[in-house]
Amino acid sequence: MSKSLKAIVIEPKEKHTGTVIWLHGFGDTGAGWLFLVEELGPLFPHIKWILPTAPLKKVEANAGQLTTAWFDIPGFDKSANLKKTDSKGMVDSSKLVNDLIQTEIDSGIPSDRIILGGFSQGCVITLLTGYSTHHKLAGIIGCSGWLGVIEGIENIGTETNKQTPFLICHGDEDVVVKSKYGQATAKYLNKIGFKAEFKLYPGLGHAAGLQEIEDITSYIRERLPPQSHTSKL
Repeated sequence: MSKSLKAIVIEPKEKHTGTVIWLHGFGDTGAGWLFLVEELGPLFPHIKWILPTAPLKKVEANAGQLTTAWFDIPGFDKSANLKKTDSKGMVDSSKLVNDLIQTEIDSGIPSDRIILGGFSQGCVITLLTGYSTHHKLAGIIGCSGWLGVIEGIENIGTETNKQTPFLICHGDEDVVVKSKYGQATAKYLNKIGFKAEFKLYPGLGHAAGLQEIEDITSYIRERLPPQSHTSKL
């Protein structure tokens, strides 16, 4: 998987001093999360938003048909995915996301002014990248997903983001990825020295919720505040 990701890019209205990269879920595209930018963009005029679309893959759960996916899944039941994990697909997608981060760094945005977030499959890649990347990030947001338990995961973790707060969000009525998996992810990350906060939303299924978006807004406001610029005379 050597090709770079196609992405929708929404440029900031003011001087660019921060970036949010958001990864969609299975079968979706970056455009599926434009609603988030439409809602939050005006609140953060200094932030660029990058909404990449996952590569097309032949997905076992979809009878081998080509589908946008960050990794292959054997079925739509989470327990099936625990028995058979596409470790290579997850690692390959994480590398592509790291390339996006590096591109932002090369453009002049420090990695600690970049937030990485994602939903469902996008959450899996977000958490894996935050756990394993050598880029110190401003924040990591995972919604309705889990940390992929891939072979040798204990060997790819880094210390880089152990002081970066992870915000892990989940609806308590999610029947696609049950909230216990998000909760277990937060517990595991905290156990091995990361800082993860788990938020559970009553009545929310496998979707984004209003309170969840409010919490994400507060998190971005805290982690990527505007930077003041003073002229040197």
